[in-house]
Amino acid sequence: MKIAIGSDHGGLSLKEVIKPFLVEQGHEVVDFGTATTDSCDYPIYGERVGEAVSFGDCERGIAICGTGLGISMAVNKVPGIRGALCTNEFMAEMSRAHNDANVLVLGARVLGEGLALRIVAVWLATEFAGDRHQRRIDEITAIEKKYSK
Repeated sequence: MKIAIGSDHGGLSLKEVIKPFLVEQGHEVVDFGTATTDSCDYPIYGERVGEAVSFGDCERGIAICGTGLGISMAVNKVPGIRGALCTNEFMAEMSRAHNDANVLVLGARVLGEGLALRIVAVWLATEFAGDRHQRRIDEITAIEKKYSK
């Protein structure tokens, strides 16, 4: 799977742990920055990851900042993105199975590396359940279209 990944300075260290993990699992990783610990703005990287997924250049994305909150807000402004801020494996599983989340959002300052990698693994391994959940995804898409003018 081709995965977009991006972070601000607060998420850089976790991003650098996740990237080799993804490669070891057989995924192709496209890094949208940042590459330094210099202070930078998370909306830039959230938008880049969101666009890569929305435009179909990558199948899924991972966006990381200090808490995950800011970059989650940014990535979810991109049409077609269902970014899920997950703090445990159950949330990761449900975000995929019930919500068909296409971007995983993580907070580097609130998760340990081990937990973060387990969340990533569960999120990537979980398929969308479809069925009654598709109706809800369609409702989310309808809201998005209503306000995209």
